[in-house]
Amino acid sequence: MAHQILIDQALDQWILDLFSDDCQLHLWQQASPEVMQEIVGCFIYSHPQIDGAFMDSLPQLKVISNFGVGVDHIDLDAAKERGLPVGNTPNLLDGATADMAFALLMATARNLIPGEHYAHSPEFTHYDPNILLGREVHSSTLGIIGLGNIGFQLARRAQGFDMEVLYHNRNHNPRAESELGAVYVSFDELLQRADFVCLTVPLTPETYHMIGRRQLELMQQSAFLINVARGGVVDHDALLHALQEKQIAGAGFDVTEPEPLPRDHPLLEQDNMVIMPHLGSATAQTRLAMAQRTVDNLNAALAGKDLITRVA
Repeated sequence: MAHQILIDQALDQWILDLFSDDCQLHLWQQASPEVMQEIVGCFIYSHPQIDGAFMDSLPQLKVISNFGVGVDHIDLDAAKERGLPVGNTPNLLDGATADMAFALLMATARNLIPGEHYAHSPEFTHYDPNILLGREVHSSTLGIIGLGNIGFQLARRAQGFDMEVLYHNRNHNPRAESELGAVYVSFDELLQRADFVCLTVPLTPETYHMIGRRQLELMQQSAFLINVARGGVVDHDALLHALQEKQIAGAGFDVTEPEPLPRDHPLLEQDNMVIMPHLGSATAQTRLAMAQRTVDNLNAALAGKDLITRVA
C-alpha cells in the first residue's frame, strides 16, 4: 500500500523524481478529509504554521520532514508531546548561505544595486570618480551574532578580506577562535565596534526582535546590518527609522517580516537597503541536497528507522 504524503505546495519535477514509487503525494489545499485521515508523512517545503491542532488532524502521521534548517514555523514541543519526529536539513546549506551573506555585505558596502541601475540609465554619459562612494570591506571589522555553522563559514570568508572578526554567542566557539581568530565580545561591544553586523541566529522567543531601536543606536553611522537569519530577529519599524535617519549606513536582508513584505512597505523604498527574496540557499547544488535530505528523512521514519538529521 502506498504511503500517503502531504505536501504544502506544488513541487517541481526534479523534487518529485526523488520520491519513491510507493509514495503518493497530496497537496494540502486539495486533500479531502478522507485523504487527511490516511496521511503518514508531511513534506514541508515552504513555511506554513504546523501546530498541535494540525498534527491532531492527521491521526496516522508518523513524521514531519522540513525542507530547510529553520523550524520556527513548526511547534516542536507539540511534536515531542505526540512522539512525532521532525527532520530538517542542517549543514547542507551553510556555504551557500554564507556566500549570500557576503554578497549582501559587498552589495551594500559598494553600492552595487544603485551602481547597476545608474550604469543602465540615460544619466550615465561619462565617468565621474566622485559618485557612489562606498565603504571598504577589506581590513574592516565583521561582527557575527550567532556564530554557528553558517557563521563559521562566513568568518572563513572574512579571512580572505583581512577582516577582524568579532562574534557574540550564548557560548564561546573555541574552534572559531583557534582556527579563524574570531574574538568573543559582548553583544553591545560587537554592535559598537563592527563595520558590518551580520545576523545568523535561529528565530526563537529569545532572538525575536533582538535588533531594535536601542541596538541600532549603538551601531556606528557608517555600519551596515546584514540579515540572513529570519526576518523576525529585527524590528522592522526600528530598522526603517534607523535607515531614514541615517543612524546606520545601510542594510542587506535576505529575509523579512513578513515574507514577502507588503508591496507598499516603506522599507522597499529605501535606497540604502538591499532586499533579496530569501535566496540564501538558492543554488542548484544546495537545493538538490536539501530536497534529497528531506525525502531521506521522510523515508527513514516510514521505514521505522532514525532520521538522518532530527531536530525534535
